[in-house]
Amino acid sequence: MAIKKYYDSDCNLGVLDGKTVAVIGFGSQGHAHSENLAESGVNVVVGLREGSGHWEKAAKFAETHKNFRVMSIEDAAEAGDIVMMLVPDERAADIYNKLVAPHMKEGDTLAFAHGFNVHFQFVKPAKNLNVIMIAPKGPGHVVRSTYTEGQGVPSLICIEQDYTGNAKEIALAYACGIGAGRAGILETTFREETETDLFGEQAVLCGGVCELIHAGFDTLVEAGYAPEMAYFETCHEMKLIVDLINKGGFGLMRYSISNTAEYGDYRTGKRLITEETRKEMKQILSEIQDGTFASEFMQEMSSGRQAKFLAMRKKEAEHPIEKVGAELRSMMSWLKK
Repeated sequence: MAIKKYYDSDCNLGVLDGKTVAVIGFGSQGHAHSENLAESGVNVVVGLREGSGHWEKAAKFAETHKNFRVMSIEDAAEAGDIVMMLVPDERAADIYNKLVAPHMKEGDTLAFAHGFNVHFQFVKPAKNLNVIMIAPKGPGHVVRSTYTEGQGVPSLICIEQDYTGNAKEIALAYACGIGAGRAGILETTFREETETDLFGEQAVLCGGVCELIHAGFDTLVEAGYAPEMAYFETCHEMKLIVDLINKGGFGLMRYSISNTAEYGDYRTGKRLITEETRKEMKQILSEIQDGTFASEFMQEMSSGRQAKFLAMRKKEAEHPIEKVGAELRSMMSWLKK
């Protein structure tokens, strides 16, 4: 079944006229959503905890935008007709249950940029609310910079609960307000967004790629090659390859590399990603689907991250590739811009 796509012409930003969007959080996505919405003419309030390091930044933006205010999380939730939760996954349920939920009114819209908490039921919204998702497929600084350049980042929308009958129109209007309608808005579900996002991060983008780079680096160094050469050949050039794939798919990447590299690609790739690897990927997906990963992650976060998370972070930071990489990157002036 083909995924549905929408553009600015399919959106009615006027759906948000007379309404207030409360953005909870002012981090990477929070600052981008709230500032883009305000500059699209939407009335925005940003909810932050007292003493937040982001308060001053948000207040400075408010000085030049009359339709943009900063207040406590509780006051923002009270003021908002649409409340967008843009806080870390591990904190969202606690913040929502204690500070936001008591101020949600019948017919309000609760929004997320990732389905984790709703899909795995750490957040259980009241039945008399709309529950939607607007998830840009790019980091917050890109969502903001492309908007200011008259462009946008493709975004997903999802409708989990449609209490008022116009939840989809609200989601499209919000997506339009942050600039997504300029690039394309794709409709999916909370389940599909959550499970594919987690799988991509773990099996390919972060877990898969990082471990592949480590293995390649270790193999060359253990064989007696200089760590600097190992870094260049297994890590530094990864950006070149990924940028080519991002721009034009595998076809452009293979067109752009040498015949030697392309032949090596065909000859070797499936020797690394074997049937055993694919079997393990299916197991990883199964652990995401049945909630095993979500439960383990939330338990780790609630215990102060002491059992595994911080130890793994420390171990990874001590890998030799980090020291070699830092030294080589210090030679690359363009990375400091």
